[in-house]
Amino acid sequence: MKITVVGTGYVGLVTGTCLAETGNHVCCVDIDQRKVEKLRNGIMPIYEPGLEKLFERNLKEDRLSFTTSLQEGIDHGEIVFLALPTPPGEDGSADLKYVLGVAENIGKILTDYKVIIDKSTVPVGTAEKVQAAVAKNYDGEFDVVSNPEFLREGVAVEDFMKPDRIVIGTTSERAQKLLTELYAPYVRQGNPIIFMDERSAELTKYAANAFLATKISFMNEIAQLCERLGADVDMVRRGIGSDDRIGKRFLFPGIGYGGSCFPKDVQALVFSAKEVSYEFQILDAVTEVNKRQKVHLVNKIKRYYNNGLAGKHFAIWGLAFKPNTDDIREAPALEIINALLEAGATVAAFDPEAMENVKNIVGDKIVFAETQYDCLQNADALIIATEWNEFRTPDFDKILEAMKDTVVFDGRNLFDIEQMEKKGFHYESIGRPLVNQPKLV
Repeated sequence: MKITVVGTGYVGLVTGTCLAETGNHVCCVDIDQRKVEKLRNGIMPIYEPGLEKLFERNLKEDRLSFTTSLQEGIDHGEIVFLALPTPPGEDGSADLKYVLGVAENIGKILTDYKVIIDKSTVPVGTAEKVQAAVAKNYDGEFDVVSNPEFLREGVAVEDFMKPDRIVIGTTSERAQKLLTELYAPYVRQGNPIIFMDERSAELTKYAANAFLATKISFMNEIAQLCERLGADVDMVRRGIGSDDRIGKRFLFPGIGYGGSCFPKDVQALVFSAKEVSYEFQILDAVTEVNKRQKVHLVNKIKRYYNNGLAGKHFAIWGLAFKPNTDDIREAPALEIINALLEAGATVAAFDPEAMENVKNIVGDKIVFAETQYDCLQNADALIIATEWNEFRTPDFDKILEAMKDTVVFDGRNLFDIEQMEKKGFHYESIGRPLVNQPKLV
C-alpha cells in the first residue's frame, strides 16, 4: 500500500519506518528542510533501539522516502497519517494548530478519496475538527479516522510491530476495510483491532496514559508512607503486584514520571474534563504527587547535608526521563540539577544517550563525563536519576576509589540494600530502609 506520514518526529518516524518494514511504500513529509536532508542521507534525529536498522534497510530499498512537499505526500498515499505535535498550552490544553493547519492545507490539494488518520494524541472531538478543516476547501469524499499510538519510548519498534491492540475510531466501512488490510501483518498472533467511534478512540489514549500515570503516583505515595512507617516498598510492591487485578507493571516507585506523553496527556484530560464542568480529582492529585516526587531526592540530599550544599560536588548517573531513549522532556534529572546548582553545588553527569540534548539546555553549567566512572571523580555523592541497565551492576570498587565520600542517593532503587551496607555506603533510596553509614572525615 502507499502511505503518507505527515510529521517526522518520534511517532512519525516510528510509524513510517515500521509501516515500510512490512512492504508498504511510505512517504514522510516535514517542513524542516535540514531535517529532511539528513533523513534522506540516512541520519536519524532520535535514538530508539532497533529503529535505525529498519530505517536504513527501508531507505535503501526505496520503501521509505522524505519530502518537504505536502502536495507530493498527498499525491503519494491513499492513507495519510497526521503525526504532528500537540504541545500543551499554559492551561493544560492540547494545542491543535499544527494538526488543523495541515488539515486545512490538505483540503486545498485533495483531488480524490483519502483516509486521513489522527495519529497524534489529540483531545476528544479533534476528528470532527479535522473533518471540518479539510472540508473548508474540499467537497469530495474523504474519511477522518482516530488511530492513537501506544508506543513506549525504548521499545517502540516492538510495540508497533507486535501491538497489544490497535484502536481505530471510525464509522466508515471503507476506512475500516483499508485499515484492516494495512494492519493485518501486525496482528497475526491474534491481538485485536478494536473498532469504535472517533470520540471513544480519542479518549482511550488519554485514559490509558492517565491510568498508568496514576499507578506510578500511587506507588510513589506508598513509598512515602514506607519511609515514614518503616516498611519496605519492594515487599509491598511484590505483595500487591501478584494480584492479577492490579498487575506487576508500573508499580516501581521512583522520582516521578516524565517524557513527552504522561505529563502532557494527564494535563490535557484534566482540561477536557473542565470544559464539560467535571473536576477530575484523581488526576489533579496525580499531577501534584508527581511534582512533589521529582524533588523528593533533593529533599533527602538537603536533609543529609543540613542544607549545606554550597561547595559540594555531585555525580549524576542518568539524564533521560527513562532508559533506552535520549528524550529529556520533563526528566526529573533536570529538576535535580537545577536545584543543586541553585544551592551552590557543582555537578558532573553521565548518560549513554541524552547528554547532547542536556548540553543544549544547560550549556557549560555542569560537566559531562565520557564514562559513568569518570563522572565520579572527587564526588561527594552519587545521584542515580535514570535506570539504565549499565548502572545496575557497576564495579563498586571503582566507585569507592573515585569518590570523595561513600554516599549514594538512588532515585530508581537499583541496588541491593544489604550489599550497599556491606560495601560501607551511606545509601538512600525510595521507600526502602536507610543504610546509614558514618560519614568519612
